Amino acid sequence: MKELSYSIQIHAPKEKVWNTMIDLESYKLWVKAFSPNSYFEGQWKQGETVKFIDKDVGGTKAILEIVEPYRHIFAKHIASINKDGSEDTQSEAAQKWIGATEAYHFVEENHVTKLSIDMHAHEDYEKMFNDAWPEALQALKELCEKQ
Repeated sequence: MKELSYSIQIHAPKEKVWNTMIDLESYKLWVKAFSPNSYFEGQWKQGETVKFIDKDVGGTKAILEIVEPYRHIFAKHIASINKDGSEDTQSEAAQKWIGATEAYHFVEENHVTKLSIDMHAHEDYEKMFNDAWPEALQALKELCEKQ
């Protein structure tokens, strides 16, 4: 697994950044950098599973091992999701994805929130993340700073 890190400064309180990031409608807007029709199913609560899906390409399923509102989220991916919605834990592609982790950190100082993402992912996904995360974070920043 490769260690990957991304961050952005957002001129908004951490509560607004958090809520904008996990609200279903705004999530669909900022996550387009990864896949144009992405959405999630599930609740952003500790111990819950969340599915990240684009029906045109499939998705992934993660368990939220740590959720500390407005501070920290730690997710571990446990399955891939096929286009038909079925879960895959056996294919070669799924095996490369299972075990990937994402840690989100929200730190506010003087009404500016630093959002940091630390990932462990298979090296085959490095280019995709390096291309998509900066664009996604910029879109999230714009959503948070709009009002």
